[in-house]
Formats: sequence, C-alpha cells, structure tokens
Amino acid sequence: MAVLSIQSHVVYGYAGNAAAVFPLQRLGHAVWAINTVEFSNHTGYGAWRGKVLGAELAGELVTGLEERGVLKDCNAVLSGYLGDAATGRIITDTVKKVRGFSPGVLYACDPVMGDTERGFYVKSEITQIIKNELVPLADIVCPNQFELQALTGTAIENLSDALKAVNIVHEMGPSVVLVTSFKEKQESNPVLSMIASVRKDIQQIYKITTPELPLGGDIAGTGDMTTAVFLSRYLETGNIVKTLELCTASVFGILEASYRTAPKRDANPAELKIIENQEQFVSPVHFFKAEKIN
Repeated sequence: MAVLSIQSHVVYGYAGNAAAVFPLQRLGHAVWAINTVEFSNHTGYGAWRGKVLGAELAGELVTGLEERGVLKDCNAVLSGYLGDAATGRIITDTVKKVRGFSPGVLYACDPVMGDTERGFYVKSEITQIIKNELVPLADIVCPNQFELQALTGTAIENLSDALKAVNIVHEMGPSVVLVTSFKEKQESNPVLSMIASVRKDIQQIYKITTPELPLGGDIAGTGDMTTAVFLSRYLETGNIVKTLELCTASVFGILEASYRTAPKRDANPAELKIIENQEQFVSPVHFFKAEKIN
C-alpha cells in the first residue's frame, strides 16, 4: 500500500517523517514523503538549523504527483507537524483530491500541537486549522493527552475525563481516536496507557497499559512513530484490538531499547533507536492485552 506522509523532517535523529517513514516501509508500505520543515535536529535540543519549507512547496509536490497520475494509487494520507497554517490547507485540499480518485482512502491526522512537558509549541493559527479543518476531515486522529485537552477544551485528570474528551473528538468527525499517551493525575504507579476508540455502527473503546519508562520529555518522535505504526496495522487488519496491541508492543519495544542504550550523562536528549531495533515493528518481543472499557 502507498502512504502519502506530510510532516516535518530532521536530518539528525528521529521526528516527523524521520520517525514515521521507516516504520511504514519496514511494515511493507511505499511511502511518499513530503516534508513541511527541514531542521538539522528536533527542537528539544534547544537549538537547531533549517527552516519551514512552506505551503507552496508542499502544494507543488502534490501537483507533481497528480501530474504523474499516481494519486489514484494512494491508499492513505498521514499528516503531522505542519510548520505553518497554510500547509494545513494544502493537506485539506490533498485529502479531498485523493478521495476524489478513491473515496475510501484513509486520512490519519497526528494533531501535533504540544505536550505536557513543554505546553504548546505551535502558533495558535496552526492549532485552529488542526481543530477546525484537519480533524473533522480525518478518519483517524492520534492526539497525546495534552493535545486531546487542546482539541476539546476539557481538563483531563482521570479515565472518565479522557473518555468524555474522546467522544467530543468523535463528534468532530473521526471514526477512530487513539490517545497515544494517557496518565491519570492520581496514578502513583509508573504506568502509561493508550486508549483506542472506534465509532462506526457501535462504539468500542479499549485501553492498554505499559510500564512508564523514565525517558521524560527528552525523547522526540514517539508520537510520530506511534501514529505511523497504528495506521499501518489498521490498514492491515481493520481491527481496532489487533491494531492497538500490535502498535503498543512495537512502540514499547523501541522505547525500551532506546532507554536501555541512552547515554546516562550526556547533555543531549536521548534519540529513538529505530533502525537498530527494527524487528520490533515486524515481530515485537512484548505483548500487552487490550482491555475493553465500555
């Protein structure tokens, strides 16, 4: 299957397309990558070089694909970090254009806006275009807990709050919602959960919990990788439980290996060890069982 992935890219390390393209390829997909920014490294280092590539270039590249007559062969569109709001409109137009050839094409939106550790790291106009245009167009949306709060305007302190917010996102349009990282405020054990909800004829909601590795906010690209693996497995199985379990096992395997080999006294953030542990995408060594919660 062919996936058109429109998001950021870094030369060194893993974030945006640098974290999403290889997992998709390793799982058997052709990936057409359009980069919204080109940075030397992710912004968690505190300094970087490069620039936002802008909507004009993204639009030209999509037009080139259309002129080659290949958009009809696209099976899914994936979007992540935008760089600027105008690029969001290019993504809107692109999804509509691809669906003009194949109405069933899936669009997965990673609504990259911020995280609990750093707060918002995009401009307010990007937040608005994600909320008002991209999420309503998406079949699958994959926010972290901070982004789920931002999309819905709700404070999320416990599972009940999270489920209410997930339902608000469903009402915005997507049939599948994956909360890529969730932690209850009063949870004392070092655990993290993912929540997956699919609303079609009936709604099914599942939660899966793993140990929380002490990587903190220093490691980038986890959400980008998670969304890519989730999309791949959903394209493969069409089953929310299998998708959630396979995705969680792969992501935890990569994170565990990344933590195990992370420098202990290095001023730089830890990086995902995607290439060195690529078998975790195909045959993960861990298994976590999804728990039905509705």
